[in-house]
Amino acid sequence: MYTFEDLKEIVAVLRSEGGCPWDREQTHESLKPCLESECREVIEAIDKKDMENLCEELGDVLLNVMLQARIAEEEGAFAMEDVIDGVSRKMVRRHPFVFGEKRAVTPEEGRALWNEIKLQEKAKKP
Repeated sequence: MYTFEDLKEIVAVLRSEGGCPWDREQTHESLKPCLESECREVIEAIDKKDMENLCEELGDVLLNVMLQARIAEEEGAFAMEDVIDGVSRKMVRRHPFVFGEKRAVTPEEGRALWNEIKLQEKAKKP
């Protein structure tokens, strides 16, 4: 079974000089239609309750994320590890009722705390 690290290496090889010409020429912008299409296909699989197809389509979305992160890494902007670190920090920060002292009993309370924290974060951004 392949691992996340294997996938990172596969994407790096696809983008390399000896890799795939199509993958090598992709940019953040050129991949936008692919990502949009794959996200629609995920939603369709969910609507159809087609778990086999959902698994495949989630893989296609993940591949798009991996390609975007790889392109950013090649540009010196950020790497996949930064994406993972950022979303992990956000999940912990926005769930103080799970990882901190606050408590949320109902989904509505949890959502309200999430939204409150999100608004505070957005207010701090320039």
